[in-house]
Amino acid sequence: MSLLAVFIAAALIYRFRDRIFAAFRRFEARNTARRMEEIRALIDRDAHYRQTIALADEQVEPVAKITVRDERTGEPVQRYVFLGETFADLKDAEAVRYKEVISKAREFYIDLDRVFLSRRRRREPTVEAPPGSEAAKEGNSGSPPS
Repeated sequence: MSLLAVFIAAALIYRFRDRIFAAFRRFEARNTARRMEEIRALIDRDAHYRQTIALADEQVEPVAKITVRDERTGEPVQRYVFLGETFADLKDAEAVRYKEVISKAREFYIDLDRVFLSRRRRREPTVEAPPGSEAAKEGNSGSPPS
């Protein structure tokens, strides 16, 4: 019984080998592209901007194409919808979407600044000023003047 199952599985693999190998090739191509992007990111100092934009682009919904009747002629026409707003031209809709992607990326960097800059302000000095120094007399405990 188990030998029959092995033969059936082998026959199915043989029958669908083109689809199976195509899926493996697509996977390998995506993996190679990812590795090349990682290498490029190591060399390029602005890679984090590109990665942030790509992440923000994934988070913003795409422009949807709809068909509606024209108000004047009644003929079906293509319209584009982004965030509930209808656009007559794809360029206009994509421009608004691009602005939304950029604003999401900016929000990310603003949040980064808020998180890391607030940590610096809260950080306690780690070194005490030696007694008798000007910093100890003024009440500064080794922290540089701001």
